[in-house]
Amino acid sequence: MMDRRTMASRTTQYRAAEENGELYIEGYFAVFNSVYEIAPGLTESIAPGAFAGTLGGDIRALTNHDTTLVLGRTKASTLELREDGHGLWGRVRINREDSDAMNLSHRVQRGDVDQCSFGFDILEEDTENREDGSVHFTIRAVKLYEVTVATFPAYEETAIAARSAQAEEIKRRTAQAWRETMKNKLKGSAT
Repeated sequence: MMDRRTMASRTTQYRAAEENGELYIEGYFAVFNSVYEIAPGLTESIAPGAFAGTLGGDIRALTNHDTTLVLGRTKASTLELREDGHGLWGRVRINREDSDAMNLSHRVQRGDVDQCSFGFDILEEDTENREDGSVHFTIRAVKLYEVTVATFPAYEETAIAARSAQAEEIKRRTAQAWRETMKNKLKGSAT
């Protein structure tokens, strides 16, 4: 099952830029070590290196996760992605013949749209069961399918509403975290 995260670009903004006659939209699709609330008592963050094993794949840039609004694609060399110390940075070369892409570029340029999201599967994560009963997931590796320029920021209500549809997956991850904690406690008392 693919997870979708909508995250506000807090420290960097998307921008529309023109270079050598080409038009681009660029910015961070994910920021490392930022804690996002996925539900009350459940948080997650993305660790540096989480995207390192997936950037060679065929990844698309979309608008609002809409697969009919493809802005660029790594396979076509119209989407460039790289991981740096801050997060997952991307740059999409805009097709001037595509009115949807041009409209989005103008919205980004005006500052009307400046948020991001991405679709992925979790391949590796650490789970921390905290003393207050909360659980924190640190995502260590993902399989990335798409990045998207999104209209709405990641307000807590938005993140919770989006994740409520994935309640079963959250329950599974929480139960697995509890089992791991209990196994570790039992190992500790057996020695």
